Amino acid sequence: MTAAHTDRADHRPAADPSVDGLSVSPGQPSAPAEQRGLTTIPASVVGRIAEQVASECTGVGGAAGGMLGVGARRDFDSRPSATCDLYGTVAVLRLDVGVAFPVDLTATCRSLRQHVRYRVHELTGVEVGRLDIEISWLNPAAATRGALK
Repeated sequence: MTAAHTDRADHRPAADPSVDGLSVSPGQPSAPAEQRGLTTIPASVVGRIAEQVASECTGVGGAAGGMLGVGARRDFDSRPSATCDLYGTVAVLRLDVGVAFPVDLTATCRSLRQHVRYRVHELTGVEVGRLDIEISWLNPAAATRGALK
C-alpha cells in the first residue's frame, strides 16, 4: 500500500501534484499569476469594508435602529453607512457619518478620508478614487449642550 492509497473510507487519497502535466514544487505557485484566475470583490462588500474602517476613527459614528431613518438614534458604537460604485479597480465611495462636536470638521474629514482610502486599498486592493463624506449629524459634548440652550 502506498501513501496515496488507504483502505479507510474517511481518508481521501493524496492529490498528485503532477496532474495535468504541471509539476508543483513546495513554496512555488502552480502557474503564473495571470493564469491563476481573478478575485472579484462586489461593490457592496467594498462598501461594508469602508463602513467598518470609518468606524475605527475616533469621534465618528453612524445611525442605529429605526426604519428608513425614522427613529434612528445617533450612536458612536454603530458603523457609518457607505455606498460604493466600482469602476474596474477604482471605487467611488460615499460615507454618511456623525461626528462628535466641537471639533475641527476639516481636520476630522481629512483624517477620515486618509484612513478610509489607505485601509480600503490595504484590505481589498481597490483604489479609492473619490470619497464623498456627508456629515448628517453632530453630537455636542455634554458641557456644550447647556451652553446651546
